[in-house]
Amino acid sequence: MKRIVEIVPARPGWYARWRVGPEVTRCYPVTLWALLEGADGGGREVVGVDCVGQWPGADDDGAGDFVRYLFQTPDSGVPEDADPSAVGEPRDGASRRPAVAPVV
Repeated sequence: MKRIVEIVPARPGWYARWRVGPEVTRCYPVTLWALLEGADGGGREVVGVDCVGQWPGADDDGAGDFVRYLFQTPDSGVPEDADPSAVGEPRDGASRRPAVAPVV
């Protein structure tokens, strides 16, 4: 079992990308970063917890297979595979990109 050593909020623009189908991914904003440590005091790692409570290595991360973290500056918009219910409405009235994109 791992224990949480430290938690810090994630800055806007960080996303966790999950594979939800053979050719489909979905991104969710990362809300916090957690420093985890093995029960023996070794093996530290940092994981991002996204806005729906998923993180790589969780026993019940119903999102699919974790692909990677990505950063996109907030002024450049959201990733094209961002979950529309998780990212809110665009602030500038711009049209939203499609919520699902093929894996590249």
